[in-house]
Formats: sequence, C-alpha cells, structure tokens
Amino acid sequence: MKTIKFIIAFFSIFLLFVQITGCQKMNEPISNQQKREYNSAYAGPFLNRIAFPIGGIGAGMICLEGTGAISHVSVRNQPEIFNEPCTFAAISVKGVKNGTKVLEGQVPAWKYFGRPGSGNGAAGSSFGLPRFEHASFLARFPFGKTTLQDDDIPLQIDITGWSPFIPGDGDNASLPVGALEYHFKNPTGAKIEAVFSYNAKNFMKMGNEGNFIKPVEKGFVLYQEGSEKEPQNLGGFAAFVDDSNTVVDHCWFRGGWWDPLTIAWKNIQEQNLRNTPPINGPAPGASLFVPFTLQPGEEKTVKLMFAWYVPRTDLRLGKDPEPAQQAKLSTQTCSVNSPFYVPWYAGKFHSIEEVVSYWRTQYHDLRTKSKIFSDTFYDTTLPPEVVEAVAANLTILKTPTVQRQVDGRLWCWEGCSDNRGCCSGSCTHVWNYAQAIPHLFPQLERTLRETEFRVSQDERGHQVFRTALPIRPQQHTFHAAADGQLGGIMKMYREWRISGNTVWLKKLWPAVKQSLDYCIRTWDPKGKGVLEEPHHNTYDIEFWGPDGMCTSFYLGALTAAIDMGEALHDDVSRYRELLQRGRKFMETNLYDGEYFYQQVKWKGLQTPDPVAAAQNSYSDYSKEAIELLQKEGPKYQYGTGCLSDGVLGFWIARMCGLGEIADPAKVTSHLLAVHKYNLKHDLTDHVNPQRPSFALGKDGGLLLCTWPKGGALTLPFVYSNEVWTGIEYQVASHLMLEGKVDEGLEIVRVCRDRYDGTARNPFNEYECGHWYARALASYGLLQGLTGVRYDAVEKTLYIDSKIGDNFKSFFAAETGFGSVGLKNGKPFVEMKMGTLDIEHVMVSGKEMAL
Repeated sequence: MKTIKFIIAFFSIFLLFVQITGCQKMNEPISNQQKREYNSAYAGPFLNRIAFPIGGIGAGMICLEGTGAISHVSVRNQPEIFNEPCTFAAISVKGVKNGTKVLEGQVPAWKYFGRPGSGNGAAGSSFGLPRFEHASFLARFPFGKTTLQDDDIPLQIDITGWSPFIPGDGDNASLPVGALEYHFKNPTGAKIEAVFSYNAKNFMKMGNEGNFIKPVEKGFVLYQEGSEKEPQNLGGFAAFVDDSNTVVDHCWFRGGWWDPLTIAWKNIQEQNLRNTPPINGPAPGASLFVPFTLQPGEEKTVKLMFAWYVPRTDLRLGKDPEPAQQAKLSTQTCSVNSPFYVPWYAGKFHSIEEVVSYWRTQYHDLRTKSKIFSDTFYDTTLPPEVVEAVAANLTILKTPTVQRQVDGRLWCWEGCSDNRGCCSGSCTHVWNYAQAIPHLFPQLERTLRETEFRVSQDERGHQVFRTALPIRPQQHTFHAAADGQLGGIMKMYREWRISGNTVWLKKLWPAVKQSLDYCIRTWDPKGKGVLEEPHHNTYDIEFWGPDGMCTSFYLGALTAAIDMGEALHDDVSRYRELLQRGRKFMETNLYDGEYFYQQVKWKGLQTPDPVAAAQNSYSDYSKEAIELLQKEGPKYQYGTGCLSDGVLGFWIARMCGLGEIADPAKVTSHLLAVHKYNLKHDLTDHVNPQRPSFALGKDGGLLLCTWPKGGALTLPFVYSNEVWTGIEYQVASHLMLEGKVDEGLEIVRVCRDRYDGTARNPFNEYECGHWYARALASYGLLQGLTGVRYDAVEKTLYIDSKIGDNFKSFFAAETGFGSVGLKNGKPFVEMKMGTLDIEHVMVSGKEMAL
C-alpha cells in the first residue's frame, strides 16, 4: 500500500503538467481560457457541448460526448436527442483510495438543471457517481478520442469511439454498429490490478412487457419484443468485448427505488464480478467485467463493441396518388413490399445475433480501412479551419438525418427534431447544397437522382421536392421547387462525370429533358431565359419576377442539359438559345454594378395575382397584407437586397464541373459584396424576429440578406434576417474558387467560432433541426481551395489551386481515394485505396504530366 501511495504522489506531479497545458476543468468560465485553435483538441469550457455521432448511414447512432459519456441514443430509426440512458463504463483500481470511477469527465454544468427530469433531481441517471476530474477530446473523423486524467487514478486513459467509414464502401458505412476502445497504460513503477466494467439499464425497454436481457458471447443484449399492435417496438442493443476473462452479470439486483444502481455500483467498487445467467422476464440492467493486471509500462485496450437491430418502423410519409392516377404509374417505380419504412440493414441481417457476428468478425478489417481514410484525410496542408469544418460535418452522415431504405436507396430528412426527423423527403432544394455524398459514396448519391426523375416526377415533368417514404409515387398537389428541380439537372451532370457511366445517363435523359421542359413551360413561358413566373424555392415562398438566385440555377441547368444532350447526340438548340438570352438578361437587367438582385414583378404574368396564388402556398393575404401588396408588391421577396444565395446556382455549377456560366468578374463582385455587407462579427444589435438562436448576441455570422443601398421591404422573404448553416460554406468556397481565399476563410472561421463547444456542439450544425443537411456544403471547401475534381468521362484530373504551387489534400472518386496536390507546381496523386484511371492532368488550364 505504501508503495502505491508513493507512486501516486509522483504520478500526480506528471498529471499537473498535463492539466496546466490544456486539460482544464470543463466548467471553468470561458474568460479564463485562451481561444481554441482550429482542428485541435477540445478542453475546459470548449468540451461543454461535445457530442460526436457514432453509427451507420441510415442505421441510427449513439454519441460519444467529450467527457466520454454516451448520449443522443437514437437507434430506433428516429432521433432521440435527449435520450441519455443510464449506461456507463467504469474502472476500479485495487488498493487505491477513491480508485473507482465512471470512465467519464465531470458532468457539464448545463445538465444540472433545465433538462427534462432535472427538476426532480435527474433520477435514474448516473450523474451522482464519481468521475474523472479532467477530460479532453480530439476528433479525427470517424474517430473521436477522449482523454481522462485524475489524481486518484494511477493510469493513463483514453477512449476512442468510432464506426466504419470507408469512401466507396456504402454498405459497410451503413452498419448499425459502433465501438468504444478503452486504452489503459501503467506509467508507474509498480504493478496495477484493476477491473473494467460496462454497465447499462435496459434502455431498449418499451413499456412493462416483453423486455429482457439476452446473452451474447462476452456480453449482453438489451432486448424488447414487438407486439401485434406495435411490431416496431422489436429491438435489441448488444454490448460485448473480445476478452477471454470477461464475466457477465445478466441481471442487476431487483428491487424498488434506486436499489439496482446502488447495488451495481457497490459491486463495481468491491470488484465483485457477478457471473449471473439471464433470467426469464425483465431485468433492470446488466454489467460485463474485464479484470486485468498491468506491469510497469504495460498497456491494455478493452474493445467495447455495440450493435443494434430495430428492423421495423411505423414511418410512412406522403400522400398516395388517387386510384386512377396510380394505375398509370409504372411498376418499376414501386417501392418494397412494406407499408412502412424498413432500414437497409434489416435486409442484410435477420437478427441482432447476425449483426453481432458480422461486427465481431469484420472489426479489424473495417477499423484498418477506416483508419486509412482518417489518416489520409488529415494528412493535408489545407487550413485547419477548413479541415475542421469539413470533418465535423461529415458526422451528419452518421445521424438519423440520413435514412437508407431496405432496397439500398437513400432517403433523407433536412435535419433532426428532438424526437423525429424534421422536414421530410430528401428535400431537393436543401440537399442541393450537400457535396459530400456524391464524392465519398457516389453510388448512393445516384439513388437520389433516380428517385427524383423516376419516382417523384410525373408525366408533365413536375417533381415533388419531398419524396414519399417508403419511396413511392405520390400526389402532385403543390408547387415544384425551382431551385430544387433545376439543381437536380446539374447534379445529373455531376453524377455522370463522377461515374463515367453514360449508359446510366442515357436511361434517365428523357426524364431530365421532360423536367427541364416543364421548368421552361412553367416559369419561363415567354422564353426570356429567366424565371419570371412565381417560383417556389428554398425559402419556402415564391419569388415573383426574375432574380439572380433562381436564374443562376436556370442557366446552370441549361448548360448541363446542353452538355448532356450533345454527348447523347440530341438536339439542344432551344436550350442554347435560352442560355444566351438568359445570360444577357441577368448580366444587364439583374446586376446593379456590384451585385445581382431581383426585379419584383407581379403584373402581366400568366399566374393569377398573389392573393389568389397564395391559396396554394404556405401563407395567405390578410387585409393588411393586401394593402402592403398594393404599395410594395407580393410578400416575401428580396428586391434590391444583397442575397447571400444570389448566385447559388453558379456555385453548384462549379461544384458539378460545369465551369463559369456568367461573367466571372460580375460573379466575383457579387460574392465580395456578400462578404462586405452580410458578414457580421457581432450580432448584438442585429434585429431578427424570425429564428434567432442560429446566431445571436456576440456571435458572428453571414446574414442571408441585407439592403445596403436601401429598398428594404416591409416583409421580405421569411428567413431573411437569419444566419443559416451551409450558406456560409457555399459562399466561402465560391469565393475561394474565384481566388478570394482570405475572404472565404474569414467566413469559415466566423462560422466555426460559433460551434466551438462552449454553447453549441461542434459536430451538430443546425437549422431546421440538428445535423442539418445543408452543412454538407462544407465539403465544397476542398474544391474551392484546390480546384481538384476528376472527370471519369474524360479520364482527366483537374487542379486549379488557389493556395499556391505546394499543397496536399484529400480526394475521393468513384473508384478510390487518396491524396492529391502540387509539389513545386508539379501535380501528384497518391491513391491509398482503389485506383484512378488518369489519362490527362490539367493544372490551371494547362496539361501536365504526373
């Protein structure tokens, strides 16, 4: 005992150094902390809101908090943002006073009061159990590492959470699994004996019947049966390890009040390794124990693996067509034989046991490949704020924002409400912004195009911009979204160039033409080359009259259609004429000498007046609104405003490889105006009667619109005063593409400063819900800085660096991923997985050899 105490004294000196150099207490005031460096560890108050998603594409998730806690447990095919069940790992060191602690940092102060149940003392949680004094967190997606330190515990400890993520391998990225690897090292000069444990109440329990705890090798399964009335309740969550010394307690002490947790903690403290078999009927909780001994300098890792299986849901969205219309629909567009959504993994696996077996046997291989991706991604010279922004938002793919149907097709929410997805249907005008999936998992992205053009489009060419779930045809009773539908045409071009699959393009080309012809007929019936008739868009309203934003989409779609049509030897002369007219109109009639704007027009159109048209929209006209209409025109326009999305279609065109469509000087001028007028570093005096919590007070942010030259409307479009995640990234990357790197990086920094962990989760950029899809625009920053893209049709690698002749960046294509860059102006490619068939390399317009 004296020897251990002596060693602990010396070990405490070592810990003091670590604490001083960056592992401060989480609940210290931010004023006492230095500003955190981008792409670095989170500690002190920056650890406050960390919750790092772990899970699979469309498979559900858990979150590893910066402290090491598990929260946001959302494994039942829907988000459960505040689901933090009583589940925890613990360490008990033999012969050490206060040597038993939960393997987590201190509970953040914001959890003490204000959350559901906190007014009653947070009963049922593990918050009252001893924890480590200090914690820090480092993200290296898809890995997140928590480091723990405490004077009482003579061990160096870190926790690495992860789940598979290998670009190009969509199936293994869609598994309902995750892992926490607990690593222990003995830095002392004496032997240490300890017991690791993982402990959980049955948080899969739904009601009082049909729940129990099942056995699995070296672990347990929290289980709930389904019923005839509620089959979606069926579900299991397995926790298991691979250590031969594992002991499992399948049933905690049964009793009233808090007896089960009280006795469970007593067993942990006393290192009482209870080996109890499963019982028939409900069990309050279970534990697994791994005893181990470490000699001086020795290390040990306990791999705690999770797998879950919830094969049924009650999710069904969308209005089915009338019987007469349904009969006209092709059977090829029909979905799976289920009235409700079925997750992809339920078709691959038939039980929780099958998931466990697959995860156990494939663990090492999937970890190795995921680590190759992570190491490659972070082996870069790009600015740290960019690396952080891109990686942090890739976590969206591991959240319930993204669903994957049993037949493999993607279907997505816009974001996650607290207990349900928010804004359904792979909304085309929101997912326009997202740039990650088409490069990392292009096969999955193509399923979205196939749904848009084969399922969600009717014989007129009208697309519903919110797809039904399960994926199937539905009624077409609302406006098409101009930006969503036209953006889809540009994305068809992108998918073609990324895949090189002209056969795929040829199959969908008739529907693409049908879609574009509908857009022309509906919004540009006079053939001016601009959208003049009222057109619904991402702001959930209709713009009346031609505007820069949606016209940029129109010109981009026309350009894409011309290139695709010519490749298929189709007549695209009409599209070319409209493009020429539209470009001239936009550059002369929608440009004020500094930025593009909107000509509000509501008379002389084919559409009825705004009051009549509003009957088929999200708003109507009161008596007061009608009076305002006569003075200013329709509600919810932007007129002479400087719109951050004002040339959004041109950015998407660049992301898709379509090049410059309008005068680059005017496009650049618009983007600089957005930076000048809309970027704010302090919003203290900014008025926002809409949804202010995205950015407020001392926060900075990029406003959606300002009116620097006057002409502000009384009721501009409904989100005009807000700061939206994703808009900042598309503007920043577009600025970079035009050579304005400093301005782009400034916007990125302002955004990431809001998500520094003190008040907001750095891995959850939100708008209409948590983990909002538009934040995946951040992936476009890579292309913005480097100009790197691969055209599989031409077998050409393009590089157009805006950061000099020496850089290294991550790059992914259909057939593999690796690093790409310039060294003294000479291009290089290092494939880390897969291959890339390169016949030509173009560096800033000049062909060069690798």
